[in-house]
Amino acid sequence: MLKTLGKSDAQHQNLLWEDKQVKFDSPQHHTRLRSGEKLLDTIYHIEDSKGNPGDTGKLLVTNLRIIWHSLVHKKFNLSIGYARIGNTNTRLVHMHTKGRMPSQALYILALSNETRFEFLFTDVSGETARRDQPIFASVFDVHLLYQRTFLYRDLKLRGAIVQAGQLIILPDEQVYSQVQGVWNLSSDQGNLGCFVVTNVRLVWYADANETFNISLPYLQIDSVRIRESKYGPALVIQTAETGGGYVLGFRIDPVERLNELFKELCSLHTIYTEQPNFGINYDPHDARQRVAAAAEEAAQATQFKIDDYQEMDERQEREINTKLNNYLADGCLGVLASDSEPTREPIYCKELGFAMERIPDGYKLQDLWQVLPTKMATYDE
Repeated sequence: MLKTLGKSDAQHQNLLWEDKQVKFDSPQHHTRLRSGEKLLDTIYHIEDSKGNPGDTGKLLVTNLRIIWHSLVHKKFNLSIGYARIGNTNTRLVHMHTKGRMPSQALYILALSNETRFEFLFTDVSGETARRDQPIFASVFDVHLLYQRTFLYRDLKLRGAIVQAGQLIILPDEQVYSQVQGVWNLSSDQGNLGCFVVTNVRLVWYADANETFNISLPYLQIDSVRIRESKYGPALVIQTAETGGGYVLGFRIDPVERLNELFKELCSLHTIYTEQPNFGINYDPHDARQRVAAAAEEAAQATQFKIDDYQEMDERQEREINTKLNNYLADGCLGVLASDSEPTREPIYCKELGFAMERIPDGYKLQDLWQVLPTKMATYDE
């Protein structure tokens, strides 16, 4: 018994490389968008300042890579896959032309085949307004989305993809079938687990240990076969070179269920290969509106508005006891404030345990005894 779904020569040449390679001055067919690749943003008036200074071009932001085209020399181009980007930031640079204001530039550090590449893409439009605008924001946003959606594109072994016995479903992912009692034949003993077939990938995880699993996107499948093994008919999956070149074997009983699953995988593999979903959804127009709204909100928050503040007089709480000051000013300790006011006679005070001058009306012993106020003003750092 041998049933096979393999890739043709054209399919082999169509392996996913766009996000994993850095290419210079490639033929035109290498800079065309592959199936499933979408152009998300175009940034005009951009110069490749390190590789092609003086050449004005445009920067294309796709869901797999960054492409730069020279508008002066058609053969000059760059393709930088997101998987090879190590660091990105923006900076202001001074142009060679005298009298030109500093321009905004995008710096990219890329690593490919143990080789370090540095790119500097500079805005040469000469527009002062663009210097203060986030013209390269889409590069940062899409690169971040790419890093969060690797399960759509790459094979993953022993990942955190299962929770409480259920597969964690990705956005836009639909489960088509779930098969229990599938043996993974990667070891002599075999491991019993579950198959989950979706519109994006094939997932298997062990019943005894959910962390023992594999997530295999259809784009990383080179061939699917049914072959005889020492365990009987088995489903054999060969992953692509970009997926590690693994050979995976699974036993499914009964044979009728194995054949059904084989046909289903062949159909889904063909559909997905023709129009893959890389999981990145990005609208540059909406992103610019969000950035503008956030900047406007921040500017409004920093404006000082008199109506938003209420003046409070806390001087009495911060001063030394005002009633004691008034008492001393009125003339205490037997000193006459005027000839018409007699000296107040002493009385015995139970609280203090000795004789003292009678306290005038309007005062309490606590008002005169307490020098510091009961409520001190506090300031938060």
